[in-house]
Amino acid sequence: MARTRPAQLTGLDLLASVAVTGSLSAAARILGITQQAASLQMRALERDLGLTLLVRSSRGSRPTDAGLLVASWATPVLQAARLFERAVASLREGDGTPADVAASLTIAEQLLPGWLIDVRALAPDSNTIRLTATNSAGVIERVRRGTHELGFIETPDIPADLSSHHLATDTLVVVVRPGHPWTSRRRSLTAAELAATPLVVREKGSGTRTALEVALTDHGKIMVRPAAELPTAAAIRATVIAAADPAVLSRLAVADALGAGALIEIPVADLAITRPLTAIWSNERPLSEPCQRLLAAAGARPPQRSTDTVRTNQRTGR
Repeated sequence: MARTRPAQLTGLDLLASVAVTGSLSAAARILGITQQAASLQMRALERDLGLTLLVRSSRGSRPTDAGLLVASWATPVLQAARLFERAVASLREGDGTPADVAASLTIAEQLLPGWLIDVRALAPDSNTIRLTATNSAGVIERVRRGTHELGFIETPDIPADLSSHHLATDTLVVVVRPGHPWTSRRRSLTAAELAATPLVVREKGSGTRTALEVALTDHGKIMVRPAAELPTAAAIRATVIAAADPAVLSRLAVADALGAGALIEIPVADLAITRPLTAIWSNERPLSEPCQRLLAAAGARPPQRSTDTVRTNQRTGR
């Protein structure tokens, strides 16, 4: 069946409640809607998905096997939607001038939503934090120019002319799609083989690209011309899944795809690619209160999926 739009979140939320309560009427009561409205939502969701999700009888409605399965799949989607709503709410205007913050893309996508929620929970009336997402080189330039008060970068090249605070260490991994020849290798990949393979990579100036190049250079290797240069981890993931070229990405950015089996991690025998996640700000002025709160939240919430696999031979700067 050709899908033209995502499934309705309200319908998925209702289905998840039906799976928990065992009946449509009980789920409707929990959500504060009429049973008629609940029935209409469920029929719309069934049309959208092309599946029968409920068994309807004179005794009520209960989930089908497919309905229970879809409800289980919907749980992380609904959790992500709630996280998104809270993160967006945390960006709304507070009681004064917005604080401009710049963050490299992996941090902006994977970590900042949680930090912003923490800031908002501790200080609901705090000033707005206005976020710019760019690569690490762009973050450094904005903080140097003074257009952004606080920055978050993910590169081994820490600027010496700015104040900085190490937050955590991120691990980069080699990934391919299922069926790639590397998935059936009997021996681990080597740094030399990785360097000699055209990869799908981020653009020059990104922390991901810099960390890869530094790690290979430290092993006396130079990366060959990339198969493609793309501006975001999401674009690289989609390309790797659709094509045959490997990539090197943050474990934070591919953890869900690895867990779902959409991507396969390929170990490299003689190479560990790590990079520091770092907050930076100007030496010339103190941080505003909103930025101090954000920095505290960032330090209190290290990225668990990455630090679980931290290697000790990290490169912390040059």
